[in-house]
Amino acid sequence: MKTTPEHNERIAKMKFASVYPHYITKIEKKGRTKEELYQVIEWLTGFDDKKIQELIDEEVTFETFFNKAKLNPNAHLIKGVICGYRIEEIENQLTKQTRYLDKLIDELARGKKMEKILRTE
Repeated sequence: MKTTPEHNERIAKMKFASVYPHYITKIEKKGRTKEELYQVIEWLTGFDDKKIQELIDEEVTFETFFNKAKLNPNAHLIKGVICGYRIEEIENQLTKQTRYLDKLIDELARGKKMEKILRTE
């Protein structure tokens, strides 16, 4: 499935703070911890838990969130389908980065081992 300009715009304008509680609910429901969620977000973006909380408090959009991030050099190893989109085929960088985060959180919730989630090669 190909993303549309409207879809990409909607993601760019969405506030990270509005989605973050859903991430917590999703992973905790499956027995994972907030610390593991922080570890996954930090691996992808370089943000520690203090910085994540700052960005939530500032109510930044996903566009600002990823503009401030220092994306992990191995992020391109995140592949597969999330929300009906094949990550490797997403052309819009911001949408791709957001789907990277969605995919990592999905893997965490599904009980995948942390070593596999935090791709090294």
